[in-house]
Amino acid sequence: MVTTTQIRTDLPLFPLGTVLFQGGRLPLQIFEPRYLDLVSRCMREGSNFGITLIRRGRDVRAGRGDSQPDIFEIGTEARIIDFNQLSSGRLGIVVEGLRKFRVYDTWEQSDLLLIGEVAFLPEEPQSAIADTHSELVDLLSELTLHPEVQKLSLDIDLTDARSVGWRLSELLPIEPEIKQSLLQLQYPRERLQELKRLVTKLRG
Repeated sequence: MVTTTQIRTDLPLFPLGTVLFQGGRLPLQIFEPRYLDLVSRCMREGSNFGITLIRRGRDVRAGRGDSQPDIFEIGTEARIIDFNQLSSGRLGIVVEGLRKFRVYDTWEQSDLLLIGEVAFLPEEPQSAIADTHSELVDLLSELTLHPEVQKLSLDIDLTDARSVGWRLSELLPIEPEIKQSLLQLQYPRERLQELKRLVTKLRG
C-alpha cells in the first residue's frame, strides 16, 4: 500500500500513453496551446508539472466536446531540462522525472488544461542490489550501450536497487500498464523481483 505525506497541492497534469520514472528522461513534442502555455509558464517560473498514464481516452483534445482522459492515480513530477524548436514547427522538450505523487481529484481549466489535487509520496528506501538480481544489472548495462539510450544521458547507479529498477522499467519493451504497476511499487527490491519475472517471460 502506497502512503503519502498527506500534504496536498495543485499540480498541472499532462496525461500521456507512457510512464515516467524518477531520474528518467522523456522527450516530448508540444503543439497544443494548453501545453505550450504550460511549458512557457514552467520555464518562466521554474515550476514543474505531472505526467500520468492514460487509463482510457486520448491525450489530444480535438475540441471542447472531447472529455479529459481517465488517468491512473499515481504519476511522476516532471521538470523541463531542455527544449528546442523542431523542423515540424512543434516545440521539443526533454523532461526529467522527480517525485511520485497520488492524484486525489482533478478539474479542467478554461484552457482545457487538467489540474490535479495531489500529494507527493515518500522517497523510496535506498537498497543495495541483491545477488539474486545481478543478472538485471548485466541486462541494464547492455541496454545502456544502445545509441538511443545513450542520447538520453541517463544518470544510472548500478549499485542502487532503485536506480536499476527505474531504468529497466523504462527501457524494457513492456506494456505501459505493466510499467505503471512497476511505478506504483514502493520497495525497490520488490520491483526488481517483478522485473526478474518479466525478463524471464520475455526471454521465453
